[in-house]
Amino acid sequence: MTSFGTLYVCGTPIGNLSDITLRALDVFRNVNIIAAEDTRRTRKLLSHYEISTKTISYHEHNEFSRTPQLIEMLKEGKDIALVTDAGMPGISDPGSYLVNAALSNNVKVTSVPGPSAVASALSVSGFSADKFVFFGFLPRKGKRRNKILGALASETKVSVIYESPYRLLTTLSDLISTLGSDRKSVVTRELTKLHEEVIKGTLGEILEVFSQRTVKGEITIVIEGGRKEKGYQ
Repeated sequence: MTSFGTLYVCGTPIGNLSDITLRALDVFRNVNIIAAEDTRRTRKLLSHYEISTKTISYHEHNEFSRTPQLIEMLKEGKDIALVTDAGMPGISDPGSYLVNAALSNNVKVTSVPGPSAVASALSVSGFSADKFVFFGFLPRKGKRRNKILGALASETKVSVIYESPYRLLTTLSDLISTLGSDRKSVVTRELTKLHEEVIKGTLGEILEVFSQRTVKGEITIVIEGGRKEKGYQ
């Protein structure tokens, strides 16, 4: 009887290709196939390190139809590496559905840790982050967006959100309307890349900075927690 293969959940660089781990490279060379959010982007990483392992697409639009195929491969004894465009699979990126399916089928799942925009932004924010809340990407509009903004307003722990450069100004304006312009925050842009930028100040000050230029690159916003009300634990 053929033993099951292993699903490797691998972190990939959020910008600088040198941030890939030696273990991840070893996994990429030895698995049977790499399930990638964008095979073209992953191929650039693999080509940089002269790795020729076959890739297959696995993203939010095909994860339900592709998962049974990958589970069958794992049951046949094949090893699979799961990657997204950047960072760790399953964190505001595809991956959790396949991982859950693998675990439900008694397939071994192992983490190959790597870069994370959340951890990277927190580390350069200057805020004490022994406890924090990660909200991912905010809904673009509607009641769900307003509900999460309300949760941000009452949150006493450091909060982290992702945002597109195209919606940064709108989100900063909404945060100011909900949290106030004086709430201290940090916006990181293009972490680990050539034009990496870390801007700290109040929400009002940060909005003024980005209102004066075109915004490009991946954005992570770190927001200081609000003050606890008297008697609140």
